[in-house]
Amino acid sequence: MHEHFQAHRDALGEESRERLERNPVRILDSKAHGDWPVIDSAPVIDDFLTSEAGEFFGAVTAGLDAAEVRWERAPRLVRGLDYYRHTAFEFMTDTLGAQGTVLAGGRYDGLVEALGGSPTPAIGWAAGIERLSMMIAAPEPERPEAVLVPLGERAEAAAVRLLADLRLRGIATDMAYRGNMKKRMQRAAASGAGFALIIGEDELEAEAAQVKDLKTGEQRAVAFALLEAAIRA
Repeated sequence: MHEHFQAHRDALGEESRERLERNPVRILDSKAHGDWPVIDSAPVIDDFLTSEAGEFFGAVTAGLDAAEVRWERAPRLVRGLDYYRHTAFEFMTDTLGAQGTVLAGGRYDGLVEALGGSPTPAIGWAAGIERLSMMIAAPEPERPEAVLVPLGERAEAAAVRLLADLRLRGIATDMAYRGNMKKRMQRAAASGAGFALIIGEDELEAEAAQVKDLKTGEQRAVAFALLEAAIRA
């Protein structure tokens, strides 16, 4: 590899010429278009694997096959740091256009020893969180099971407490607190919730909400303490 790039030194960019002295394999990772013809004609690393390295890589690919992980061999794949050894890898996707690599890493046996420690096998990787998040389908918005419809300032304060209590009990609950009664009920119905919990001055005195079934239109008074059971009935 070094002999090949040395013979074409004048055709390489400045960064690749510097890499030639330190780690010529890193030239394979060059992003300079002018380097690519020289890289394309470079020897393939597979032709120079030792028997030990070949067996090691064979064990890796056998493990991938056993785990039913689809893989492709990339003989010119290198990582961007000089301490990588043995296998390097990238997880690719075809859903993000040119930004296809979402996770990459490899083995770096020898790094701990180079830093003064004892010989230690090592492997590591890094992922692009933004790219991974772009691959996740947007979840369906959660529909509330119930919507609180408070009428008046006192009712709004009580509704906030009820909202927190119902959510703590695992009931998806929202609150419609803007506009007049008609608009609030329209928002409750548009949310897809099953019930509207209407609270006004009379309901505060009775410590009970008017529970309206938004599918059937039926309405009844239910004590605050029994709202969970009424919603889940």
